[in-house]
Amino acid sequence: MKVILTQEVKNIGPKGALVEVAEGYARNYLIPRGLAVAASQGNLKRLDQEQQRRQLRAQREAAGVRAAAEQLRAASVRIPARAGEGGKLFGSVTAKDIAEAVRAQLHLDLDKRKIELKEPLRTLGEHDVTIRLHAEATVPLRVVVDKE
Repeated sequence: MKVILTQEVKNIGPKGALVEVAEGYARNYLIPRGLAVAASQGNLKRLDQEQQRRQLRAQREAAGVRAAAEQLRAASVRIPARAGEGGKLFGSVTAKDIAEAVRAQLHLDLDKRKIELKEPLRTLGEHDVTIRLHAEATVPLRVVVDKE
């Protein structure tokens, strides 16, 4: 029997997959638990429409990511910080500080979890920081830490 999975089922397939399973397995397990629906004409049409919507959403998201990536590549962010002798900071500059500076200076809403810092910045000067905008898109950002 052909069914469309409404959730990912281990060893069967991912959500939205059209799979062939034993009729008893479909009628007694998958369909009653809401894990699948029968592959009728209407359900197949609904699956096709949902896949098209997902594609359009992914294309719009990719366009937004490209625009943000271009803006971040071309810009640098200045963060004032208190520092002592030798350029060492009193404290550090964290991903949260960088996200707030990007929001204030570039008017771009950026989640602090997307900023990849091995450790907080503890010295004055220029630092290159990697920002993961999307699963496949990373962008370098120049962060300049100035003496306050």
